[in-house]
Amino acid sequence: MDQMVKVSVIMLTYNREALVGRAIESVLAQTMKEFEYIIVDNGSTDNSGHIADAYAKQDARIRVLHIPKSSIGAGRNAGLSAAKGEYITFIDDDDTAEPDMLEFLYGLAKEADAEIAVCGSTKEVDGAFLPNCVFEEKLLLTPEEAVVMLLQRKKCNAAMPSKLLKRELFSEIRFLSEGKYDDIRVTYKYFAQAARVAAHGIPKYCFWRHPGNNSAFTTNDLLLTPEQLDEYFAAFRERTEYLSEKLPAIADYAQYSEWSYMISMCNKIEKNKLEHCSRQLAFVKDELTKHYDEFYNSPYIEEFEKEFMRKYIEKKF
Repeated sequence: MDQMVKVSVIMLTYNREALVGRAIESVLAQTMKEFEYIIVDNGSTDNSGHIADAYAKQDARIRVLHIPKSSIGAGRNAGLSAAKGEYITFIDDDDTAEPDMLEFLYGLAKEADAEIAVCGSTKEVDGAFLPNCVFEEKLLLTPEEAVVMLLQRKKCNAAMPSKLLKRELFSEIRFLSEGKYDDIRVTYKYFAQAARVAAHGIPKYCFWRHPGNNSAFTTNDLLLTPEQLDEYFAAFRERTEYLSEKLPAIADYAQYSEWSYMISMCNKIEKNKLEHCSRQLAFVKDELTKHYDEFYNSPYIEEFEKEFMRKYIEKKF
């Protein structure tokens, strides 16, 4: 497959033998046919890699890379190094794409001459399919507008699936090889680099939530861990610094967003009595105490965040 293809679909899989076939089938069912499908078997010890190999024998668009067990970022980078597509998209091995997702995203990007195209999504939680970043209007955004949309987490989230990105965006920015929650540490950088981002919130992707899912904590507060919180706090501190330099016009919103996450986690830890996260709670309270007036008087702060501040954070006079 040496010629340029419209889209490279990259999927990392690790020990998902019960689910990976469903994900693969959803990609092979796409109405767009001009794509390549790179499946990176990240050192699976079950039959996930064998299942991928079996599909590759049936469809020449599939290439399977077998690599030693590594991080999500390192696995995705291996897929990127092999990709030949004009655009790149990612699918997780426990999720599914609607049959016209690639056609929809590619058409959206081409119509707007955009480096990134974003669609809406749903998420399945305990058998219920819930809207996730769904909206009706079609948007064409500047880098500043796109990043703010991302930070607001209403029309777009940090997950790489549900997004189509021009391959050139990955020439300078790759995924990080360390850490467990890769998307929060790099997705905003691609949005900040893109001259134009097109978004249309029609749901074309489904995130399936289950206990073994890497993001299961997003639907069950009791699954929050100190390690996850530490990584998020460090990532959002880096994000604020990066965006303040790259896009100074939204520096104040980037800082607000970091504090917004902190007060949200403070509420979750307190409400659920997560004693194993006591160190993280102390960190959050210390940071928000130091910046009480700045956050409380921010033009972006929500009323419920003010309530949380009054409830949990002691203001120093």
